[in-house]
Amino acid sequence: MQAVTVTAEGGEGGFWATAAPIIPHPLEFFFGLACFAILYVVVKQKVVPRLEQIYAERTAAIEGGMNKAEEAQAQAQAALEQYQAQLVEARSEAARIREDAKAQGAQIIAEMREHAASEAARISETSHKQIEAERQQAVVSLRSDVGRISTDLASRIVGESLHEETRQKGIVERFLAELESGDVVREKVGGAAGSQGGDA
Repeated sequence: MQAVTVTAEGGEGGFWATAAPIIPHPLEFFFGLACFAILYVVVKQKVVPRLEQIYAERTAAIEGGMNKAEEAQAQAQAALEQYQAQLVEARSEAARIREDAKAQGAQIIAEMREHAASEAARISETSHKQIEAERQQAVVSLRSDVGRISTDLASRIVGESLHEETRQKGIVERFLAELESGDVVREKVGGAAGSQGGDA
């Protein structure tokens, strides 16, 4: 019995000792197969779903980022177009304001010129009226002085007083009227003086 056992053990150990290294031992083969099956189950149930979830999340994040980038680009393009439209509108508004300012400036200048012309006309009219009033006053004063002087002179020539107010006024007014109209003639004045002398 012991010899058989030794022979069997010696024969068994001799086979695996002389077998090719690529052939696995049955215990090692089954143990490795069991470990591989356990590892496969664990990877399939735990690792692969997690990796797929991470991949899906990463894909969604990338796609979301791309969508957000496209939306941001579209918003930026829309904002740029709006800015350009506002810029064009602002330029046209500025041009319109300039034109309005020019028109208002021209209107103000025209109004100021018209006001200056009317003011100059008013001042000129006032000056003319004042000059005319002063002339009339001077004429009245001269008439009075001429009448008084001529009456005094005539009184001395005639030898009697001609200072009666009504008579003096009539003679002086008639003389000045003839003087202004240019109808004064020496003979008439002499004749008037002679007639006054004869009346005296």
